[in-house]
Amino acid sequence: MQYTEVEVQLDDWVKFRNSLADSANPLEEIADYWNGFRLIQFNHNIDPYYPASWPNPWQIIAEGQYDDLTVAIMIGYTIKLVDRYRDSKVEVRIQVDQDRTKVYNLVYVDDQYVLNYDRSKVIKAQDIDDSFFIENLVELARPR
Repeated sequence: MQYTEVEVQLDDWVKFRNSLADSANPLEEIADYWNGFRLIQFNHNIDPYYPASWPNPWQIIAEGQYDDLTVAIMIGYTIKLVDRYRDSKVEVRIQVDQDRTKVYNLVYVDDQYVLNYDRSKVIKAQDIDDSFFIENLVELARPR
């Protein structure tokens, strides 16, 4: 049987999530994994301020178009699908700086850790500039 590219990517994502069960630093590994994806500038199929337009993770992988927001969504769903984080509060927050010149699609985990600020790192929530404005906040549920 020949697998499609999407099936290979889905299988890779499942294997990656399963590898996190015994990880000492799962959030860091998640940040590193999604940092490896090449980004497009803006995915026009998704309205960042209308969460009903957000695709589920399998649709994002099938489309294969990753921008900063879809990576944030995928980081959040990856976290929610790891058993040790199934009950954690995982939020995607769209925040802007004080001058409204830079938009950040951040993933907050239990209000303690933030991913996708510096794509390759996990930082403490207390280290996020408190002058940022939250323009949208969506708590992710564990996808089915």
